[in-house]
Amino acid sequence: MAVLDRVLRTPERGPEAPRRARAASLAVLGPVGLVVLVLSIAASTAIGAADLGPRDVLSVVLERLGGPETGLSTLRERIILDLRLPRAVLAAACGAGLALCGVVLQSLLRNPLADPFVLGVSSGASTGAVLVVVVGIGAGTIGLATGAFLGALVAFSLVLLLGLLTGGTTDRMILAGVASTQLFAALTSFIVFTLADAEQTRGVLFWLLGSLGAATWNEVLVCGLVVLVGMALCWASAGTLDAFMFGQDAAASLGVPVQRVRLVLLVTTALVTAVIVSVSGAIGFVGLVLPHVARALVGVGHRLVVPTAALLGAIFLVWVEVASRTVIAPQELPIGVATALVGVPAFVVVLVRSRRRTS
Repeated sequence: MAVLDRVLRTPERGPEAPRRARAASLAVLGPVGLVVLVLSIAASTAIGAADLGPRDVLSVVLERLGGPETGLSTLRERIILDLRLPRAVLAAACGAGLALCGVVLQSLLRNPLADPFVLGVSSGASTGAVLVVVVGIGAGTIGLATGAFLGALVAFSLVLLLGLLTGGTTDRMILAGVASTQLFAALTSFIVFTLADAEQTRGVLFWLLGSLGAATWNEVLVCGLVVLVGMALCWASAGTLDAFMFGQDAAASLGVPVQRVRLVLLVTTALVTAVIVSVSGAIGFVGLVLPHVARALVGVGHRLVVPTAALLGAIFLVWVEVASRTVIAPQELPIGVATALVGVPAFVVVLVRSRRRTS
């Protein structure tokens, strides 16, 4: 990738000094972002009907790690450990994973509008997961994740096929994604209304809008591990993702095994999306907006964009989860609705700023 490094350092890509400044800023933003994420999770866990504070949350965690006793009642410790903390941590894992998938898809397809929700991957994963729930083939997080993964692979394969048959351009891929989204949404509705009973229908429809209300530590473990592995793989492929910014032909001329890398990264994206959908339902706009925010902060190099986008996505979804259960309390707003309400204005701001920079 030495040739690619020289290409990225040409004047057309910007001078070297700004790149070093961005790397230095990441060295500051990284630790600060991690601290903000930890504090956000603590604050999210404390916010609610019970009289708790961030210090109570941190003291409970420290006690579990061998620290001094908290002095809190057993009920309050259970509220923190079994209800709120796994929900906040799962929100962080889902936000990081969705932002990561957005970064990869936008790079591979060279389209700023690409994300798992827009391309129909989330809809396909939802169809697979709902089929598992309604038909009863498999159980638990692993069963749901397997069904969602197969659905995501089928959906994305359909998008690629339709896109290639209609010319393979980026706008055609997006249109194919829209068609795939509608198809699998219709299939999901058909499965629910023909095979599910009334109780299953209510639960599935609320889950499809996005919900973290039933988060467990088992789901946190599975989702967290998959997201961490996906992040490590994508960060290791950062140079390859940089090469894809110049197109597939240019990437091949730089020595990138295009077909193999695309397959690995797309399967990774499908797996991460499927696991997230299996535990939270379909959540949109996180993978669409946060990669643009990350690029605005650290530039276009994926070695910086991948961790930055994941960190921003984690913090963003933690606070959206707080809003979803407090804005209309005691009722809970589906988290997918909340991300759309926040994500659409944020995306408009991103588009306006990008237009000002290019004008």
